[in-house]
Amino acid sequence: MRTRTPILVSAGLVMAVALTGCGQAGQGDATTADGRTELTMWTHSAGNPAELEVYEQIISDFNDSQDEYEVVHESFPQGAYNDAIVAAAASGDLPCLLDLDGPIMPNWAWAGYLQPLELPTELTDSLLPTAVGKWDGEIYSAGYWDAALAIFARASVLEGNGIRIPTVDEPWTKDEFDDALATLKAAGYETPIDIGAEDTGEWWPYAYSPFLQSFGGDLIDRSTMLSADGVLNGPEATAWGEWFAGLFADGYAGNSGTLGNQEFVDDEVALSYTGVWNAVTALDAVGDDLLILPPPDLGTGPKIGGGSWQWAISSECNDADGAREYLEFSFQDKYITEFADKQVVIPATDAAAQASEYFGDDGVLRPFVEFSKEYAVLRPETPAYAVISTTFETAAKDIMNGADVQETLDRAVSEIDANIASNDGYGFQ
Repeated sequence: MRTRTPILVSAGLVMAVALTGCGQAGQGDATTADGRTELTMWTHSAGNPAELEVYEQIISDFNDSQDEYEVVHESFPQGAYNDAIVAAAASGDLPCLLDLDGPIMPNWAWAGYLQPLELPTELTDSLLPTAVGKWDGEIYSAGYWDAALAIFARASVLEGNGIRIPTVDEPWTKDEFDDALATLKAAGYETPIDIGAEDTGEWWPYAYSPFLQSFGGDLIDRSTMLSADGVLNGPEATAWGEWFAGLFADGYAGNSGTLGNQEFVDDEVALSYTGVWNAVTALDAVGDDLLILPPPDLGTGPKIGGGSWQWAISSECNDADGAREYLEFSFQDKYITEFADKQVVIPATDAAAQASEYFGDDGVLRPFVEFSKEYAVLRPETPAYAVISTTFETAAKDIMNGADVQETLDRAVSEIDANIASNDGYGFQ
């Protein structure tokens, strides 16, 4: 199969080549001693025992349930994983099954790494829309879960400062949010909100492009996927940039904290813009005083990022029917529930959510399910996303540090549009 050169290549490629040598996945008709077809699987889960425990249970159950296939898995450190996939594709050694971060899927599908998933429609229709990855009109990936962001607060702090508690039906407006930050700073919080700006990489578009979208801008013109002009540097985007810069200039947010949610747990900040994965620790520390609040409506409604790790079948899979049989088996609600509760992520099906310790109708983390359904926006489903992501991160950090907003956004648009043009529109023209 002809493949294109993907965007996501880094200095870690040398390490990735070494990793791929540890377990040749690749093509061919490998069989086990008892005559089963071997289905190779790669995950990014090395170092995450809770995640691996669920995968190993699913694999064991599947292998015991039939005698035609045997799934054999290998786990890589997340930091080396994408490079390992790129190296394996270059050498023709992709595994049959692989997990991937949702936003990178269109690039890998465009590059020829993947084949359409072709799972039963009733299965993919049962999943959260953000747990299904599409490219060129076809489904290429699907996941057991999604994540969501929210604002954590203490009820006692908001009530004690006369700040209205927002709801899904009536979130904070931009003015209310700005006023709340000013009130909390005046009340003694040197930095009223932790938005995680000390983090790097995909966190920046995942966390902060929804603010841009709430202002009415976007990362690319989604009607054509051919240009960011007018949406990443138009009036709405410029207004977002000025507001985002102001969070730091006015001392409402900072970028010198620690990764995670510890400043909120320690009551050093009044608000924390963070993910579902930090919710149980916050509950343990704050108890019934914890509020899980929607993001503010900055103009066009609250927005949060959608789409996380999902499963795909490589274009080199020696038995795609077997891979589909495994995936269909793995999407049982009991496994999705177990995965969600051990990882503290949102189950991708309603039935799995209702069975969850945390995410059912009466679960303490139910607000995240509602936020995901109401506010989630997928990052643009285009092969250009890898460049969009890094370009946006650079631009947003420059804006945070005081760069001219319009010039910075114009430069970002030029870089994104040049990449799209150099790749003949990635198939969109």
